[in-house]
Amino acid sequence: MPDPFLNDPIAQTLGTWSQGINFYSVTFRIITAIILASLVGCERSSKRHSAGLRTFIVVSMAGTISAMLDTCIMAVSPRNIPIISAASVVSSAMLSGNSILFSSKGQIKGLTTSAGLWSCGIIGLAIGGGLYTIALVSFAALIFCISQLPAIETILKDRSNHFELHLELKNSYNLQDFVMTIRKLDMKIDDIESNPAYANSGLSVYSVSMTISERDFKRYKKHSDIIEALRSLDYIHYIEEMN
Repeated sequence: MPDPFLNDPIAQTLGTWSQGINFYSVTFRIITAIILASLVGCERSSKRHSAGLRTFIVVSMAGTISAMLDTCIMAVSPRNIPIISAASVVSSAMLSGNSILFSSKGQIKGLTTSAGLWSCGIIGLAIGGGLYTIALVSFAALIFCISQLPAIETILKDRSNHFELHLELKNSYNLQDFVMTIRKLDMKIDDIESNPAYANSGLSVYSVSMTISERDFKRYKKHSDIIEALRSLDYIHYIEEMN
């Protein structure tokens, strides 16, 4: 069976330490996975997508850990038969999707929790296989991502020109007034969807996607400032930013 590292110029440049499973290579691979996933996660967070920075990083880490597990299992297997634990990542993704919850306001909840459970399960596989270095380094990285990255996500979202609102109007006729107000503020409405969860509540409830220009964004500074300005309108029963 050919050595896969022979066709990888980066692995050849780094040296033999990066090709095996040791403390330095495990740390390097996990850090690399975090950096690459962060680039994608930052882009998604800046556009207000529900799966943001932490979710992308945690899922990427899970895939990295699974691949390292496969490498170790194949090395000790008497027949050198790949177990392909990385394939379990796909199955876990389908199962973890069941724990994603939708609130009455149409917001998706539980993405990071699902990814965290998924990663913890794979870390458990590493511990059970006696791969303590992989397990401990991965555990430290997972704890850091879940506990320290929320503040960074908040900053990214506050700096985004795109955001979504949960809007409750006292009457459906007020929607036209709301649209006119947004236009007067030089903001753009990208999409408006009626929320069927409030069909019999007597309120007209919508999910509104909006974009604000760079010039006006500097004036308002934060999404919360925009929300407070809109909340003062008489025909709005309730308004908040969707996560």
